[in-house]
Amino acid sequence: MSVGHYENFPVGSILLPRRMRRAVHAIYRFARYADDVADEGDNTPQQRLAELDFLGAELARIGAGQPPEMPMMRELAAAVAEHGLDLQPFHDLLSAFRQDVVTTRYRDFGELADYCRRSANPVGRLMLALYSEGDRRSLAMSDGICTALQLINFLQDVELDWRKGRVYLPQQDLQRFGVSEAQIAARDAGGLWQPMMRAQIERARKMLQAGAPLGKVLKGRMGLELRLIILGGERILKKLHDSGGDVFRRRPVLNWRDWIYMSWRALRAK
Repeated sequence: MSVGHYENFPVGSILLPRRMRRAVHAIYRFARYADDVADEGDNTPQQRLAELDFLGAELARIGAGQPPEMPMMRELAAAVAEHGLDLQPFHDLLSAFRQDVVTTRYRDFGELADYCRRSANPVGRLMLALYSEGDRRSLAMSDGICTALQLINFLQDVELDWRKGRVYLPQQDLQRFGVSEAQIAARDAGGLWQPMMRAQIERARKMLQAGAPLGKVLKGRMGLELRLIILGGERILKKLHDSGGDVFRRRPVLNWRDWIYMSWRALRAK
């Protein structure tokens, strides 16, 4: 299943145990649909928020043991019941998507991290729940990985987000390095853009490295899947660093050479 534009999601690939795939697909469809509601199309902010509220009401029906109205949500209800999933991560995702509708700037990294706590971390926690891995250390490492991957997406997508009227680079950091939003609009990677971006890259790298041991804690195909995801994040960070953070000329993406390298590393790191 294509990861589409919900890029942090470790989708139900053939690497995952078969018993998990149906639930992973159901969770992914919910996350992608809700993300699209907040981000795509021509609906007004009020219409977007109303649709997200409806999804919240559907989650409440699941929590009350009542059948949801949407087929997609009925599939999610089946996954929740089969695996005993907590509904709070789904509510957290909706909270983040509502925020996307109304918030376009983040004052400092604390505000951005709080957004990531609800937009990215719930995904990792749901995956751990499917794997029956819920100790505090594993949850903390998962949160670090998911937040780092979200930050990496923001760095990749500076220009794309600007076109949507959003800036996910902390305003405090832009001011500290003397980088203006006009520079983003002009696709200008001059001045102190490079040191500003490298500070963001190093922050994401440290978070990713702090969570990376989870790739060895999880055994079998789940561990292999996670190691590939972590290595993918590392490769994108390297490309960002090597380009000096110039995402205007070329958005860094993984190519077939990267996948060969990542697969070799992931298989060796058992």
